[in-house]
Amino acid sequence: MFVQQDDRSAPNSKSQKPKSSSLPRAILRNRFSPSKSLDFSTWFFENLYKIVTIAILISTVAAVFLLRNISDSANFICYRSPVRQPETIHFPQINYDSIVPITDTTTPYSKFRSEQWIIVSVSDYPSDSLKKLLKIKGWQVLAVGNSKTPPDWNLKGTIFLSLDEQAKLGFRIVDYLPYDSYVRKTVGYLFAIQHGAKKIFDFDDRGELIDDNISKHFDIELVNQKSKKETILQYNHDNPNRTVANPYIHFGQRSVWPRGLPLENVGEIEHEEHYNEVLGGNQFIQQGISNGLPDIDSVFYFTRKQNQEPFDIKFDEHAPKVAFPQGIMVPVNSFNTIFHYSAFWGLMLPVSISSMASDVLRGYWAQRLLWEIGGYVVVYPPTVHRDDRIESYPFAEEKDLHVNVGNLIKFLGSWRSNKTGLFEKILELSYVMGKEGFWSEKDVKFTAAWIQDLISVGYLQPRLMGFDLDRLKRGVVSHGDRKDFVPQKLPSVYLGVEETSTVNYEIGNLVRWRKNFGNVVLIMFCNGDVERTALEWRLLYGRVFKSVIILSDKKNHELVVEEGKLDHLYKQLPRLFERFESADGFMFLQDDTVLNYWNLVQADKTKLWITNKVSRSWSTVPYDGNKEFYGKQAEMVKKVVSSMPAHLQVSYKEHTVIHDSSLTICNSEVFYIPRRLVVDFVDLVNLVGDLDIHQKVAIPMFFIAMDSPRNFDSVFNKMVYKRKPALNVSTSFYSPHAPAVHPLRVSNEEEFIKLIRVMAAGDPMLLDLV
Repeated sequence: MFVQQDDRSAPNSKSQKPKSSSLPRAILRNRFSPSKSLDFSTWFFENLYKIVTIAILISTVAAVFLLRNISDSANFICYRSPVRQPETIHFPQINYDSIVPITDTTTPYSKFRSEQWIIVSVSDYPSDSLKKLLKIKGWQVLAVGNSKTPPDWNLKGTIFLSLDEQAKLGFRIVDYLPYDSYVRKTVGYLFAIQHGAKKIFDFDDRGELIDDNISKHFDIELVNQKSKKETILQYNHDNPNRTVANPYIHFGQRSVWPRGLPLENVGEIEHEEHYNEVLGGNQFIQQGISNGLPDIDSVFYFTRKQNQEPFDIKFDEHAPKVAFPQGIMVPVNSFNTIFHYSAFWGLMLPVSISSMASDVLRGYWAQRLLWEIGGYVVVYPPTVHRDDRIESYPFAEEKDLHVNVGNLIKFLGSWRSNKTGLFEKILELSYVMGKEGFWSEKDVKFTAAWIQDLISVGYLQPRLMGFDLDRLKRGVVSHGDRKDFVPQKLPSVYLGVEETSTVNYEIGNLVRWRKNFGNVVLIMFCNGDVERTALEWRLLYGRVFKSVIILSDKKNHELVVEEGKLDHLYKQLPRLFERFESADGFMFLQDDTVLNYWNLVQADKTKLWITNKVSRSWSTVPYDGNKEFYGKQAEMVKKVVSSMPAHLQVSYKEHTVIHDSSLTICNSEVFYIPRRLVVDFVDLVNLVGDLDIHQKVAIPMFFIAMDSPRNFDSVFNKMVYKRKPALNVSTSFYSPHAPAVHPLRVSNEEEFIKLIRVMAAGDPMLLDLV
């Protein structure tokens, strides 16, 4: 899940008790009393004798405890690895009538007002790009410090908030913020709102604004008639199952994906067949794109970088800006984004998750709430250039993104609220996200403090639009509303190759495979360790299939792995079918079988696919009335067959040889069910009911009942099938010319890399993953 304990917040643990929203006014006024200095060295020497005394006491108690329990190894292990109990989330109560105004009484800027602010987090001395921001007329630069910021930081023309100054402002949120993180920018947002902000440019001091002109790139004025009459290209809603999109494709880079895009969506590289249009004026969040080093995740950074050469990725500067409608989300970051007044409530950066996930999660959270006020996100052509100077990209810091962001997007799309005010909806959504494990109770309390601080600095919440999201008409667009735009295909020199005809051919193949299987759902059962393979399987097959559902003996919430028992897994399939009502079909695969999808393109997706011609997988066994396993299974099969509807029963009996004394079994390593037969499959599952029919028996019974084996597609007839597993995935046992290979077991990252390298004979672009 997203929740992650971060050591950097430890120094602040004593000061992170949230303040009650129901405190009397007299106590609330004490918030403005001068705070003690946050200088760590001074505090340390003043309290040195206390630290030493407490350390000795703790060591003594720990030693006694260990000595008393050293003979009991079980207790020792339990001491070292305490079981973490589920967190109980409490809904915070806000007494809106008791919230008093907070005014600036501690800084020299108490009377200063500006409508346009650039807010950055600073951990080092002023950069050249930060100095250039001062040349932009009409924008006030605000730098927010943290524990890494030099104590003598100074830049003329910039308002700088040190840790000490932040503590004196009286904001409730300060009690929850880590000392050494950029999320302290949240203090800066409140300070800007307090001092008259109407637009906030959320920026990073490592980027250089192209042409030093914000108004040239973004829509700064939204209230005039010209802005409201402007039409903006908008992603279409033809596919009701699409919940997130990669904006980089629209701007010419189809094989680059932004940080925060679910890995299962990185293979979706086709551009829009057509766009819709939306009237301007409500693009309250505006996301810019960065040339050079764009906002990418560590998976892209490490798998696409060649020879340590810095990235210099270019996007199409002439492509039109593009909007994302209600129902479709896009990753939003914190270093190249404009927030208008109506979206200021969405500036809050979560504190209980990793820093590389904070702004992305904020973006998805804010987008969902933005729909409630009729707003939307627009992505703009390149506005910033960032040099690639990263020495160690923080993969560990992105764990929160890769394990659950897809689940978060689905959750947000399905969330509904009957609250009548935006602040109430914000608090309710944050509470539910805490219960669902997307962040901890700390962020639920943080949200309550944020709302109260917004009110205290004079922010007025926008009005709700009052329409039902469930009634939005999707996929119904007149031809007059359709707008065409074909994105450029810019050179992919960052992949370490030139854009030759060979590369175009390989990309064309990937597009063709995606077009063929892009509406087919892959259901995969993992017998191995999902903690070491689940993300890899999604990365491999997610490039081609609509979605990859992974099941295993044990549920893993963090990796979005569902629980299932292979012996009766067919009973779970109807539930999975319901999730994707518009899918063309469903492919089932066990993790000891490798699917060479490039050899499946010619198969008929309206037919059943299974290994009925592979003798080692599909066979008929006699049971002669015995009551052993096959005999008991046969008796239950007869019971189900006798209750089948006429068309299913006739088909089964017609195509089963000596069905009264033999039983057809199939190991069911791989099979495909088309949309047209899903209803029959579900009916057959319901007929089985509570009967203990094994998957190896149920699947061939269902297939023979649903259609004649003569009508099965023959695509798996030539699969490689061995009884003994291969010892090494790089041996000649694997063949890229077969539709599937069994068995090839992958149990860790090293074996996965070996598999990818041999599969690259059929799909050369797989080498970009290793």
